Amino acid sequence: MALLGREFIAVPDDKKHQIVYKWPDQHIRKYTRAIVNADEQAMFVNTGKVIGTMGPGRHQIDADEIPGLGVLIDHVVGENVYRAELYFVGTREYPGNNFGGRIDDVQDPQTGMIVTLRVFGDYSMKVNDPEALITNLVGTVDVANNEAITGWMSDQLLKVMRTHMTIQIVRNGWPILGLSAYTPDIEEEVMAKGNDQLATYGVSIIRMGNFDINLSEEDEKQLKSLAKDTAYSRLAGGFQQYAAGEMALGAGAGMAQGGGAVGGAFLAAGLGMGGQAAAPVQGGPPPPPGPGFAGGGAGYAQQAQAAATCPSCNAANTAGAKFCASCGSAMAPPAAVCPSCHAENAQTAKFCASCGTAMVAATPHCTSCGAEMAPGAKFCPGCGTSTAPAAAPAAAGGDPPPAAAPTGQ
Repeated sequence: MALLGREFIAVPDDKKHQIVYKWPDQHIRKYTRAIVNADEQAMFVNTGKVIGTMGPGRHQIDADEIPGLGVLIDHVVGENVYRAELYFVGTREYPGNNFGGRIDDVQDPQTGMIVTLRVFGDYSMKVNDPEALITNLVGTVDVANNEAITGWMSDQLLKVMRTHMTIQIVRNGWPILGLSAYTPDIEEEVMAKGNDQLATYGVSIIRMGNFDINLSEEDEKQLKSLAKDTAYSRLAGGFQQYAAGEMALGAGAGMAQGGGAVGGAFLAAGLGMGGQAAAPVQGGPPPPPGPGFAGGGAGYAQQAQAAATCPSCNAANTAGAKFCASCGSAMAPPAAVCPSCHAENAQTAKFCASCGTAMVAATPHCTSCGAEMAPGAKFCPGCGTSTAPAAAPAAAGGDPPPAAAPTGQ
């Protein structure tokens, strides 16, 4: 009988790449020798429970050496055979497991654009608890293909990245185009959170390689175009200046290709606009910093908080600007000055906010004839009466005031 002729049980050489190898026969003869390699652990499983384990070395399959096998003995064949499933689990590191896919649609903290993030890479894994792997994940299914384990682990990695990596980008304000600078931080976060998810199943991620977070071709093209426009706008002094220069260059290229007089007209118009835009605005602020690309300064969120709108042309300016960088208009109407205490007030104020004086002085009138007089006038233009106050009468017993000198003498 072939069953009784078997002397040794071991993982065949062509199966050593498998994380889990299941011995094909469930009838194991008593006193058979089992060979467990240094990077393996063997387990007897019955009805979903681990009955006995064997570490590296040579073992005689017998209830005296492996407690628990007594319940697996098959009485039908004269108690010479154990009826059980035997699994060999590799405990070494298994590298080269690929993962990747779409993460999520996220908003770039620096530009405000909605982009689609993708991630690709590979990782190495290791079995920390063979018993947990068999009972909680593998079970009694066909485990000839390692993807039964690594595919599931890859799904857990993507799950972690969809949640924790998105939070990191938003919380730290990481620019999407510069995520490669934060790859070590992202790898560490993904491994830590991923191993928390995998601990129940007795496996862990040892290290990651070729870790690459990227965008779809369309999103990457848009972000790079925005970075270019922002950098050139800052060099030109503003977006209008940059746009005028682009128009001039485009017209010149068209004329060079045979645009003729029409191309020359567009070129002249472009150059004229470029000259006007390039003229410095007296008192205008420097161009705002670009989005948060390398060397670009703060991102769009900070600029939005500091922006001020011109009351004339509605162009955006930096906070505190006194004149519009586009049209040169005053950013705020001039303040009204109190005629009494000289405090600054709103242009439409009727009374001073500091002393309560009327902001517009009442028109003076002549005390003799009632005619209107200009502010500060010393004589009435109607009757010639002086606006100077009358002299106080002399005290009783005092000398009378000297007579005025006769006019015309």
